[in-house]
Amino acid sequence: MPAQQPLSPSLSPSPTPSPAPVTVLGLGLMGSALAAALLKAGHPTTVWNRTAAKTGPLAAQGAQPADTATEAITASPLTIVCLTTNDSVRSLLEPEADALKGRTLVNLTNGTPSQARELAAWAEAHGITYFDGGIMAVPQMIATPGAYIFYSGSDEAAFATHRPTLAALADIKWAGTDPGLAALYDLALLTGMYGMAAGVAQAFALTGSEGIPARELAPLLTDWIVAMTHGVVPGTAEALDTDRHLTDVSNLAMNREALPNFTDTFAEQGLRAGLFESLQELLDRAVEQGYGADGFSRLVTLLKKD
Repeated sequence: MPAQQPLSPSLSPSPTPSPAPVTVLGLGLMGSALAAALLKAGHPTTVWNRTAAKTGPLAAQGAQPADTATEAITASPLTIVCLTTNDSVRSLLEPEADALKGRTLVNLTNGTPSQARELAAWAEAHGITYFDGGIMAVPQMIATPGAYIFYSGSDEAAFATHRPTLAALADIKWAGTDPGLAALYDLALLTGMYGMAAGVAQAFALTGSEGIPARELAPLLTDWIVAMTHGVVPGTAEALDTDRHLTDVSNLAMNREALPNFTDTFAEQGLRAGLFESLQELLDRAVEQGYGADGFSRLVTLLKKD
């Protein structure tokens, strides 16, 4: 039997690359969760926070605390920043432009599309590769299957380089090369969430006004919202993309007539009408403009400012 030949170099298995070093600036609840996930994935992680004491728990997990933001930034080719506002990001990073030059900056601070574009322009002017991100998770969800993060930025090749590092945080959803798109998607999903939360609050307030325990309504409300979402969201998308808003189910004229049943009941029960006042104004305008036979998708077109 012939001796077994060694694998040729071309067939040798590629060595697994070592986890890349990364820096995290800002150690609030979310920033700390991001840093902990990177450490758990084996990335050498440098951390910095204005309040130095916040680095302690992460140092105990193996992070390297930095005394200054400059020291933290120069420790890694990739810096992730997660602060409360983008004004705070600008205040922190503008003096660090020289330290960031030639490096990659990922901003996971919640903000607006225009803020993301302004930061991207500032970064480009200083030789910094910039990506904006929108985190679709609470801190406890980071590095779990349900979490994902939108990213956007002009240099897709650079993003590919750091993708394995960022994958330690959550699933990645690439929004596009316009730096503002991650924030746009983020705020769009949060808009739906806040609208739902406002409706849920109004529903609990209504039954609560009669002393009904919230736990009694909760399963009914959950099932109803899930059922309605499955139909309303894709149906609205189809109507908008095809510009076909007519409906034979529940048109805007019918809903306009029914809405006072809600607002009157809220008043009778001693409750504020909340978002229903804005909905009444939209329904009135839709019917007055001749859209009474359309479905709720038509309201999307009426949200644009004149």
